[in-house]
Amino acid sequence: MKRASFRLEPVLGLRRTEERAAAAAAAQAAHTAADADRRATEYETALGQAVLPRSLQAREFVLAMTLMRTAATDASDARALATAQAEQAELVREQWTAAAQRTKAMEKLKERHQVALQHAEDAAEERAVDDLVTGRAGRRRTADVDAAEEVPWTE
Repeated sequence: MKRASFRLEPVLGLRRTEERAAAAAAAQAAHTAADADRRATEYETALGQAVLPRSLQAREFVLAMTLMRTAATDASDARALATAQAEQAELVREQWTAAAQRTKAMEKLKERHQVALQHAEDAAEERAVDDLVTGRAGRRRTADVDAAEEVPWTE
């Protein structure tokens, strides 16, 4: 008996491919977010360690303060970028989770299909065994009874 194939096998393959792609995207997004966080932390650390000399001329003081303000702006921008990257990584991870759920649903359908096929095979085998047993029992009764004697009808 030819076993019926799972008709949605190509769809399941596509779902698995989508899940793998989503997993790769999630890993890349997490790596990007971690890099952005590391850079922001470096900027913040460098800004925190910056020390102005005790005596500066007015012009040098203005230049130093402008440089500090620029460094603070860079650190703030880096932290904002790190936060945005972390949010993006979370969205990508949610897409990966959704892809995994779709794949799991297709795998459950395939599993149900296999269980249904096995159940059908078991039922067919049981019917075949029943037919064999019933056929043998019918042959034994006719062999035991004389050919001239009438066989009563029973169910």
